[in-house]
Amino acid sequence: MKILLVDDEAFALRLVGRQLKQLGFTEVVAHQHAAEALALIEGNLSAADVILLDLQMPDIDGIEFVRHLARLQFTGGLILISGEDERVLQTASGLARAHSLDVLGAIHKPVTPQQLEALLRAPLARGGDARAARKSYAPETLQQAIASGHLVNHYQPKVELATGRLVGVETLVRWEHVDDGLVFPDQFITCAEDNNLIDELTRAVLLEALRQARVWADAGLSLHVGVNVSMDNLAALDFPDFVANATRAAGVPSRNLVLEVTESRLMTNVLATLDILTRLRLKYVGLSIDDFGTGHSSLAQLRNIPFDELKIDRGFVHGAAFDKANAAIVEGSLNMAHQLGMKAVAEGVEDRSDWNLLRALGCDYAQGYFVSRPLAPAAFETWRHEWELRRADLAPA
Repeated sequence: MKILLVDDEAFALRLVGRQLKQLGFTEVVAHQHAAEALALIEGNLSAADVILLDLQMPDIDGIEFVRHLARLQFTGGLILISGEDERVLQTASGLARAHSLDVLGAIHKPVTPQQLEALLRAPLARGGDARAARKSYAPETLQQAIASGHLVNHYQPKVELATGRLVGVETLVRWEHVDDGLVFPDQFITCAEDNNLIDELTRAVLLEALRQARVWADAGLSLHVGVNVSMDNLAALDFPDFVANATRAAGVPSRNLVLEVTESRLMTNVLATLDILTRLRLKYVGLSIDDFGTGHSSLAQLRNIPFDELKIDRGFVHGAAFDKANAAIVEGSLNMAHQLGMKAVAEGVEDRSDWNLLRALGCDYAQGYFVSRPLAPAAFETWRHEWELRRADLAPA
């Protein structure tokens, strides 16, 4: 694995270089001048599999360097290093991720070998290869996939934190592509939104989710089923009637359906959106504000729209037990949700520390890899059996 060090301090370069050598990394190039390092990458994008970048540099600072890496579409890993305030380091990491860079992590100086080894483990496991290229799809191909039933639903369990009891699932669509295998939604949802296919896609996902909910209900398992909807879905005035007719036809109580609204784009018609969402609540369909705290979601939405559930974004949840800022945001979101009479769901619960913190804070529900990855329906019953065996260990002492 080829590693590029960029830091204007000669001592820091020598120290980190020595630590990397002790860890077994021998292909290490160090630059004190960011401009020289940038020129190296511009000349050959494969010159580094991982870049260790100091944020505070005199000629080109780390934020400028990140901007150039994004312009060059650098696909290797990035580790940010800084002696600055922790919040600055977190913000820089978020900015780099927003540029679609593969941020492996951030380290506050002084760097330790243990930190380096932990962050370099992931790219080492994949042999230092660059991330797989993201493929784009033509809208005609996506439309054909929708029409031919090549979209399939997976379901991520949602459990009650106080007891571990399974209460619902979130529906996550996948595309079973004949050549590319299972394609995830981040590779085709934007295409659907940009080409007026999102309504057709959402309705297909919702109908299949309701069909599956009925299968579970017939087996004695009554679950709340969440389905993601786009702001574009909330421009069609007939959408509430479609939802009501679909739940009736599937034999699923409307109270068991939760529509999860993510504002990936701003409302184009505020009045129509409020009309549609209010009618859905009058039909007893649950409404959840998804990824709260990111994108365009705001306090105004909580005030103006009759949501009954708030989902706290995974970016705040995972690791909050060791991050005071994120812990404060999670606790504040929980308190606000409860004061507004809403249930709170924490997304991105990845480990036991996340689970313990959220339970201590009084969060209602958890969702994330600590509980389960999204599952195909055929794998759901096996997971339920395994989860029941874990519940006793997770119960409060």
